[in-house]
Amino acid sequence: MRKPSSNAIARSPRRERGRLRVAALLDAAGAVFADKGFDGATMTEIAARADAAIGSLYQFFPTKELLAEAVMTRDIAVLLERLAAFEAAAATWSPADLADRLVLALVEFRADHPGFAILLNATGVPAEKAAAAGRAVRARVRAILAAGQGWPAERLDAAAVAVQQVMKGAVAVKAEADPIWPAALDELRTMLRLYLADRQG
Repeated sequence: MRKPSSNAIARSPRRERGRLRVAALLDAAGAVFADKGFDGATMTEIAARADAAIGSLYQFFPTKELLAEAVMTRDIAVLLERLAAFEAAAATWSPADLADRLVLALVEFRADHPGFAILLNATGVPAEKAAAAGRAVRARVRAILAAGQGWPAERLDAAAVAVQQVMKGAVAVKAEADPIWPAALDELRTMLRLYLADRQG
């Protein structure tokens, strides 16, 4: 098995064909990481899932760690883009509208990108990468709250932390796979509605 150099770096494609190939490799990697975990996933399986030659995978991502980081980087960019759309519309939403969207934001994102949650705690991914993702999401949540109507500026930092935890809680509730989870999710939604209405009012 090929042993990459310890100072290997990911290679960015220069042509459209290469960008499409990398996108397919990242999609395949995300799916395999979701199915097998970071440790259980192999570069061979990822290449096969992408219907690509193993050499093509190593050409762009010499190590599994670099591939995992690239998947995380892509996925967090998608999440931040979704939250940016919330920020743009937040001034026109009621607290209830905002709560309904925020409580499902991470649930829907993780359903679309199941490998992301696996990689957040993977041993092969730098802890700082995961921590930076959390900080970026919190900053975006803060911006969403700031864009809303009537939110006290001195509460924004603490509120962003609290709201982010509710969003994470919704993911945990959904992961329970228990018959009661839809009702529990409704309870979280109601809690966030009341909180936002109280603070913004």
